[in-house]
Amino acid sequence: MTLSHTRIRRATSTAGVLGFITATALLPTASAAPDCSRERLSDTVGSTTIAARGYLDNHPGARAVLDAAPDQPRAQAAANIRAYFTANPAEYHELRGILAPIGAAQRECNVTVLPPGLASAYDEFMAG
Repeated sequence: MTLSHTRIRRATSTAGVLGFITATALLPTASAAPDCSRERLSDTVGSTTIAARGYLDNHPGARAVLDAAPDQPRAQAAANIRAYFTANPAEYHELRGILAPIGAAQRECNVTVLPPGLASAYDEFMAG
């Protein structure tokens, strides 16, 4: 066997092993169905709500604008929320990250886990 044959065999063998490892690593995630049980969705909403409340406890300005929103006309509430988070983009991105698991669960399971009024407010907030 020549040196070039040895290199070709090693390269082919290495490529095969890497391909197998890649396919094996991707296989469980590709074939695993998401857990869309009522319990898991409820847990996601509950833990996200707890995290958001904790965040808002430490960010009184954000809490004030969000607490006032239900008592305002929708357009005014949306404008006030947008103005606050435009002036405080770090808080927007942090809170958006905290709320993201709700959207991920909804997309994975093709369901809406929030009541209609809250769902539309959530969607608007997450869209920016």
